[in-house]
Amino acid sequence: MIDFHVHLYPPEIVKDAPGIAEREPYFDALINGKVHKWGSLEDLLPRMERDGVERAVVFGFAFQDLALCRLCNDYIIDCVSRYPDKLDGMCVVPPLARGFDEEVLRCAGAGLIGVGELFPEGQGIDISDVSQTWRLAGAADEAGLCILWHTAEPVGRGYAGKGNVGPREAAAFCVNHPEARVIFAHLGGGLWLYELMPETRLYLSNAMYDLAALPWLYDARVLDAMEAAGVTEKFLMGTDFPILDSPRYEKMFLASSLKDSSKAKVKNGNAAALLNRLKKGKKK
Repeated sequence: MIDFHVHLYPPEIVKDAPGIAEREPYFDALINGKVHKWGSLEDLLPRMERDGVERAVVFGFAFQDLALCRLCNDYIIDCVSRYPDKLDGMCVVPPLARGFDEEVLRCAGAGLIGVGELFPEGQGIDISDVSQTWRLAGAADEAGLCILWHTAEPVGRGYAGKGNVGPREAAAFCVNHPEARVIFAHLGGGLWLYELMPETRLYLSNAMYDLAALPWLYDARVLDAMEAAGVTEKFLMGTDFPILDSPRYEKMFLASSLKDSSKAKVKNGNAAALLNRLKKGKKK
């Protein structure tokens, strides 16, 4: 298994969390939510060994403050440099802050493969507005990086950090930036379903989706629906560690009717292929 959605927190962030929360409302909402957990490298590695996770893509918390993002990025760079056989990393940046593009290029130079998970609502960016997103899309494309956006379903129960960015906004980002290598977290808030519309599938040709928080959002039949829609090659396994881990997902895979070939794609194959493309792109 390759886990494409893992949050790790530097010890400085954990230690100063109450003070940071006073300045960062979205961070405050999430760390005071019912399901929040802190996760570190020391927590992740034994969990990977226990659950047979081959690789993990790790990232920090996307703050509004660029300095806090840099702190997270330094921690991720260190983690990846210590365990290059187990980890790949992404950087977090506030996409509207002065100097964010320099941070993206710095992190790309340090070997990170993407930007994310970014929080549109928490960081005050409208991802459907090309005037707000073109600098980020350009910086990521120049550096050969993917972009991971937090998205959520526009219906159903509310929860801390859910936000108001769903299929409509995510689709607009793809239309505006066909060059972007983009992943929408949490099944894209249901965006994948619209790939059954031929013209929309064309617009979303650069989009992928991860399964982060799947056990809290859907029952196992959604996996069967993905296969019926012909989009299993666009999904990445992602646990949203530390709040969830892979055994919860294994139960859902077992309860589904997914073919073994589709399970292999979602659990490992799609992520391996994407990582290979990203790393080849960076070498060029």
